[in-house]
Amino acid sequence: MTYDRISPQRRQDIIDALRRGTVPSRSLDVFAVGLERFAPTILEELDRVAGGSGVFKCVRGEYGTGKTFFARWMQEQAKLKGFATAEVQISETETPLHRLETVYRRMMERLSTSDCESGALRSIVDGWFYCLEEDVLATGGVDATDSEALVAATDELITKRLAGISKENPAFAAALRGYRRSVADGDPSVAEGLIGWLSGLPNIGMATKRVAAIKGDIDHNGALSCLRGLLALLKDMGKPGLVLVLDEVETLQRVRGDVREKSLNALRQFIDEVYQGRFPGLYLVITGTPAFFDGTQGVQRLPPLAQRLHTDFGTDARFDNPRAVQIRLAPFDRDRLTTVGIKIRDLFAQGSQVEERVRRLVDDRYVADLGGAVTGGLGGKVGVAPRLYLKKLVGDVLDRVDQFPDFDPRKHYQLTMNAGELSAQEQAAITGVDDIQLDTETP
Repeated sequence: MTYDRISPQRRQDIIDALRRGTVPSRSLDVFAVGLERFAPTILEELDRVAGGSGVFKCVRGEYGTGKTFFARWMQEQAKLKGFATAEVQISETETPLHRLETVYRRMMERLSTSDCESGALRSIVDGWFYCLEEDVLATGGVDATDSEALVAATDELITKRLAGISKENPAFAAALRGYRRSVADGDPSVAEGLIGWLSGLPNIGMATKRVAAIKGDIDHNGALSCLRGLLALLKDMGKPGLVLVLDEVETLQRVRGDVREKSLNALRQFIDEVYQGRFPGLYLVITGTPAFFDGTQGVQRLPPLAQRLHTDFGTDARFDNPRAVQIRLAPFDRDRLTTVGIKIRDLFAQGSQVEERVRRLVDDRYVADLGGAVTGGLGGKVGVAPRLYLKKLVGDVLDRVDQFPDFDPRKHYQLTMNAGELSAQEQAAITGVDDIQLDTETP
């Protein structure tokens, strides 16, 4: 396999992320394994969203099945079609699901387009205003050199384009008009403050809000109407929509009972509004474990939500319906683990000055042996192994082969796993973890 289409920078980004033990943020199709059966349906649903529909999807799987990887792969496919994307990690303290204003703020922090990796709201707003100005000038009624008239005409067009949003949240359009005025007047601090307000940041100064005639901060209900506003901006500037991923929703199982009930109900309401067409251009994705969807501390605590998310998984996994509201990811097996390892070895080798040496010393057999050793150290649980396995493969083996001419992994490397480098799930897979040594040398 060759990776000529991968630039040196993108190759390095992938390798660096795996060396840290994290999921790369892009180019995931390079080493994706087992996602082919979902691709046609995901692409079809993205086309539906681009046509003005709203779509909701659940991705379920145990730890190690690649839920985060799958969600980021989806976002990559969406960006290739021009979508904006955002991924929000749901957590008990930082981003509780029942506080949608906080979810909205985190979404804006992670808002991404093909041109802007994060915090893309300002570039989206600026692009939208550019499109509005082009529409105004195209009418022939305003001279391009008359900045005051151009701003006034643009303000009128903002009112028309966001009329539906303004009925429930007039502050959204007001903040945009204030931002446009402050940019035209050369007041960057006010412009930055208003973009901050639109992003859901609290404690924006009163002087800044006064410029746009807005009050208070974006609250729970305001967050949903501002999301509608963002979708309107994207559509108006020719973007097909937004893919929003709410990752690790299973954390709701660990919160207080009253907070869990509020969160589940907030999720139900959000899903209903997507289905009712209130968010045209939104592809909403949540990820969670089977226990969250099927257990007594998750979705099943709210019967109306359980009914909406119910999916039959009683048949052989080969016949799972990718069009269903829930899709399940299969756990890794040894063959998939080895296939991913070989893909990463090949990617690493093609960027190395000693490619032949890398391929010779870290051949397919060694890649498989290392995968078996890591899996064995984790109690034989292949599904828990991918993160640590790829971290060891890149950081402990490939890097050393690349840098040290006399390093032979079969002679000079013994796999060790220390509790300090393991995640909670990895530690739970084994007991008494403390410098476990596993010999990967083949007889």
